[in-house]
Formats: sequence, structure tokens, C-alpha cells
Amino acid sequence: MFDIMNMMNKVKEAQAKIKEAQSKLVHLTAEGESGAGLVKVTVNGERKVLKIEMDESLLTPSDKEMLSDLVVAATNIAMEAIEVKIKAAMKSATEGMMPNIPGMDLGSMFG
Repeated sequence: MFDIMNMMNKVKEAQAKIKEAQSKLVHLTAEGESGAGLVKVTVNGERKVLKIEMDESLLTPSDKEMLSDLVVAATNIAMEAIEVKIKAAMKSATEGMMPNIPGMDLGSMFG
């Protein structure tokens, strides 16, 4: 027999664990590099850029467009890397909480 109260308690428990996991995302970081390491971008689990590092050799007016391209590329790489970490953290936080329903991945729903 389906126990609605038990299911509601599980949902509340899941929401609390998800909220807790989301609050910890700020501590996750990922780095992206481009130009063979000439540009490095660090982002956190809240998808915010924390730091941009550039090799001094790129800080010339003639390299302005290339520098811009390298920053964009490194940022995109860092964002892709942090998405993987966010999904893993959220999946870990919600693992075993709800019945295994095909197509329902709580970790990706709230990341």
C-alpha cells in the first residue's frame, strides 16, 4: 500500500539534503586553461568566476583580441568542468533518497 505520509517525509528530507548540498557548492572549484596554460580561469560551484590569470607575454596591445579569445575559452572550459562537479555533488547528496524511477535524476534536477 502506498504511504503518502512516508513519501512526503522523504520529499522533505530530500529537499533539506538538496538545500544543504547547494549551500556547499560555493566550496567547489574548477579551473580551465587555454593557450597551453597562458590563461587560467577558476570558477566555483555557484558558477562565478573567482580568478583569471594571464601570462604577462599576452599583455600587449597587439595581442588584445587573442587574449580575449583565450579568456573566453578558458572560462568555458572551467564552466564545463564545474558542471560535472556540481552534478556529482548533487547526485551524491540525493543518492538513495527516492525510489529509482527511470528518467528521474534528482542530482541533475537541482544542480
